[in-house]
Amino acid sequence: MLVILLNCVTLGMFHPCEDLNCDTERCKVLQDFDDFIFAFFAIEMVIKMVALGIFGKMCYLGDTWNRLDFFIVLAGMLEYSLNLQSVSFSAVRTVRVLRPLRAINRVPSMRILVTLLLDTLPMLGNVLLLCFFVFFIFGIVGVQLWAGLLRNRCFVKDNFSFPLSTELGRYYHTENDDENPFICSMPRDNGMRDCSSIPKLYDKGGTQCILDIDAYNSTDNTTCVNWNQYYSNCSAGLVNPFKGAINFDNICYAWIAIFQVRLQI
Repeated sequence: MLVILLNCVTLGMFHPCEDLNCDTERCKVLQDFDDFIFAFFAIEMVIKMVALGIFGKMCYLGDTWNRLDFFIVLAGMLEYSLNLQSVSFSAVRTVRVLRPLRAINRVPSMRILVTLLLDTLPMLGNVLLLCFFVFFIFGIVGVQLWAGLLRNRCFVKDNFSFPLSTELGRYYHTENDDENPFICSMPRDNGMRDCSSIPKLYDKGGTQCILDIDAYNSTDNTTCVNWNQYYSNCSAGLVNPFKGAINFDNICYAWIAIFQVRLQI
């Protein structure tokens, strides 16, 4: 148990990004501890195999928890063999985080608790099936009601174009447009937000811009035109919020949105 606790400490102190090449003194010390821990577990496994035997109902591999220990040690051997051959296999290195699970085999009360949890997994199947039907029903409702609505943006009219020096987009962008876009509602949808709700434009001094395009002068930097007033056409665009991940355009994306709402609740 002391070695397992030591392994937990060393795993918590290891920084994968900083210790990629393990050139620092700190990383070398942690690696020495890791080598000692692996050797300790490997020797323990060999002693148990000699004392109990390897195969059979009452032998070493006949116990489920011993098979877990065997898998962890075997993965460590594979990691060391790949390191000797200068082969990078980071997926195998992640198996070392399973070493603290050896504590379950050492504490009988923990083994009982884990066994009970595993025994209840089949009974959770009905719960998962119910969640699937609930998500499926609400996903269909979401697609029927809100398909494509999160792509609605306030565009300028087709025959309108901004002066080239303004560098404005075809639809209204907020400061954080990907996570908090201005989503409008088309007139036929009777929504609560239309393009007339776009906030007024302010200059750097905090003064509200009230001029129109007729007063714009490209050579006069003090001209304060409220360009936001020209974003008056609410229509469907091509972009959904959060890099297209949040929408109700199909049942799969609807499940993702419902799942995130469920997490927030």
